[in-house]
Amino acid sequence: MSAFQLDIVTPENAIFSGNVSAVKIPGSNGSFSVLHNHAPLISSLSQGELEITEESGNKMTFVTKGGVAEVINNKVTILIESILKGMENIKKEE
Repeated sequence: MSAFQLDIVTPENAIFSGNVSAVKIPGSNGSFSVLHNHAPLISSLSQGELEITEESGNKMTFVTKGGVAEVINNKVTILIESILKGMENIKKEE
């Protein structure tokens, strides 16, 4: 499966930046998944689970509170109000 760039940002800091094979996003009108070469879109987000599948197959899940997602040219940018659960999934840089 081909990868694409994913960036997740809150008003406080960058949560994730890297190549992934899939991301499931809690859209305002229902959850949707994004894969490589997805059609361009912009969507508002509701509170819900954001699931990332890394290239290695490792999955990370966050519970997020609102925001917006943009998909364009194999790059997904997700701006979220806050992370309610899942910060333990973030790899701390040493």
